[in-house]
Amino acid sequence: MEPDADSGGSGTTNERVEQLLERMTLTEKAAQLGSVNAGALFDEQGHLDEAALDDHLSNGIGHLTRVGGEGSLSPQTAAERTNEIQEYLREETRLGVPAIPHEECLSGYMGPEGTTFPQMIGVASTWSPDLLAAITDNIRRQLEAIGTAHALSPVLDVARDLRWGRVEETFGEDPYLVASMACSYVDGLQGDGDGISATLKHFAGHSVGAGGKNRSSVSVGRRELRETHLFPFEAAVRTANAESVMNAYHDIDGVPCASDSWLLTDVLREEWGFEGTVVSDYYSVEFLRSEHGVAADRQEAGITALEAGIDVELPYTDCYGEHLVTAVEEGQLDEETIDQAVRRVLRMKARKGLLADASVDPETASEPFGTETATQLTAQAARESMTLLKNDDDTLPLSGEELETLAVVGPKADDPQELLGDYAYPAHYPEEETDFEATTPLDAVRARSGDHGFDVCHEQGCATTGHDTDGIDQAVDAVAAADVAIAVVGARSAVDFSDAEGDDDRPSVPTSGEGCDVVTLGLPGVQQELVERCHETDTPLIVVVVSGKPHAIEWIAEEVPAVLQAWLPGEQGGAGIASVLFGEHNPSGHLPVSIPRTVGQLPVHYSRKPNTANEEYVYTESDPLYAFGHGLSYTDFEYGDLSVSTDELRPSGTVTAEVIVGNTGDRAGHDVVQLYASAQNPDQARPVQELVGFERVHIDAGDAKRVRFEVDASQLAYRDRNLDLAVEAGPYEFRVGHSAADIVASASFEVTETKPVPLPERTYFTETGVSDAER
Repeated sequence: MEPDADSGGSGTTNERVEQLLERMTLTEKAAQLGSVNAGALFDEQGHLDEAALDDHLSNGIGHLTRVGGEGSLSPQTAAERTNEIQEYLREETRLGVPAIPHEECLSGYMGPEGTTFPQMIGVASTWSPDLLAAITDNIRRQLEAIGTAHALSPVLDVARDLRWGRVEETFGEDPYLVASMACSYVDGLQGDGDGISATLKHFAGHSVGAGGKNRSSVSVGRRELRETHLFPFEAAVRTANAESVMNAYHDIDGVPCASDSWLLTDVLREEWGFEGTVVSDYYSVEFLRSEHGVAADRQEAGITALEAGIDVELPYTDCYGEHLVTAVEEGQLDEETIDQAVRRVLRMKARKGLLADASVDPETASEPFGTETATQLTAQAARESMTLLKNDDDTLPLSGEELETLAVVGPKADDPQELLGDYAYPAHYPEEETDFEATTPLDAVRARSGDHGFDVCHEQGCATTGHDTDGIDQAVDAVAAADVAIAVVGARSAVDFSDAEGDDDRPSVPTSGEGCDVVTLGLPGVQQELVERCHETDTPLIVVVVSGKPHAIEWIAEEVPAVLQAWLPGEQGGAGIASVLFGEHNPSGHLPVSIPRTVGQLPVHYSRKPNTANEEYVYTESDPLYAFGHGLSYTDFEYGDLSVSTDELRPSGTVTAEVIVGNTGDRAGHDVVQLYASAQNPDQARPVQELVGFERVHIDAGDAKRVRFEVDASQLAYRDRNLDLAVEAGPYEFRVGHSAADIVASASFEVTETKPVPLPERTYFTETGVSDAER
């Protein structure tokens, strides 16, 4: 290794980066834009293969792909292997430039011993950005301990087609809520800038593919793309300083995102000022050739992606590397295009401290794993994600003292893996042997039976999928003999890497998660029959839905007295479910997506335009079964009048809206106060209403709180007919309510004139405040 190769000496970061860049050969530059996955570097015994190191790393490398997660290594071993690879790069390559190790961490570090938190659709149901920041701060500590510097999360896709399997990975259907949660995710993961680089994905519009299918073509206008699907990314880049972005797989109106220079360069870098790295979604550069057909070969795919703005090819070098070298030598690619991408990669390595010291301490690598803090945090997240959809006749909470026998049925009641999202390690790699432990709903109910003295009878009844009904009779008998019954149903989540069609009769086909897209939103398999048969016994029945997607459960909503949406609540999910069922925790979750009556209603999001929202079908209405923002409590919250600070709002001014919220019940609880805005006479068709602020507030029984929203006029702006962002003059209305469909107060004001909104003047989030008030 040449002297001072670690660039840890004097000079600014940019100076050190330029010094390194000047010394690099073309081959070494191209290597910085590539990656290598763990499987290529390990032998069958899990040790590093010296020949493989020489083959893949002799010229350096940009990223190391999932050393711990893909390698299925314990934290200590992951730290050791990462150190060994970084040592090779430091000592055995000419310039000694280390790599950026990255991992997946959507619901926690996706590797052995990583804490598994609720899937993000559940975390979004808490409407608590602060809780999410605490979660990702915990994830950051685990990743740092094993030598990771970069994470491929969060997901900023706005969930509009609920057939899409990856709905569970999102923060829901509303761009404002998605942006709020995503920015907190980034804040917790990146810390003060010296933490883990967060990667915003999938850029952009990945959630509205044709037919609800993963990776399929997207057809949206530029206005909808910017206002709905780009807004969370813009907010995270501009306000949270996110350090990385990942392209989406699909094409938009015929242009694959991996080759879209307008998206990756014109908008992301030149308009928004993004200075971080753009990494490819796994294999998406090669997909330009094999899936989209817009590149004749790998070299053309590499040239196209790099020129569009993708800096690093993941998960391994396929179309970059030698293909980029050849392209420069043949005059097909300007070397300065490579240089610019290499600068960004080297700056990130410097920012993460890797150029100075890329090693970690394996002896302390296990310390952030399995901690009491992590356990308490995932338990809190599970509790607060629980969303009570229905509770007729105060069926819930259950009183353990009044029960003699409780029946627990359903395929989701006693399988730990059924609590996990698709990017949890045990769900992502179900064939791997893991020490994963989780509290199932049955475990948690049985734990309480000992305290309260009631008996628990458990029958699975049926599997999540398949046609086998042989177990339903036993489940019905158990329910008939019980005082109360709980049916735990839903969809299994996983990542489907196969190209085979699902066997409709298999008992555990995943119907939620990446690659698990569906054409129906009913409960899969014969679970609906199980619920209906149990309901016929006249034993009070509670349905708990454990799933990564909303299901069309109209019959259940009409016939069953209590319904709890538990999402995919993670390793403490069973305890979270039981804490709500038995009243130890007052439910406070609110829906981040609207739940449809039938798949045929889609799209059914709350912010449709008036003609779409109001037109009815022949056999069903247009409104969803449960609206965005809906969520019940064991107490009652009463809202006063909504007041605004001005009747006339200048287009560069702010307006404050206030409402008093009182707890009129007999127990403390959390409410999520939601503020919506509606343009009353716009010059183009606009959504019925749009979320512009929210506040999760805790109120003791009999108390009241004053909730304040300070809204900047630029938050009312939308794209005019020239697609320029502007605040339009005219009448507007603020609305406050328990959900998008349960508006309890409103107030009007007038924007005095139309004004363009330059990017530096744009405000993305409402300032909120809570103070004591008298009822």
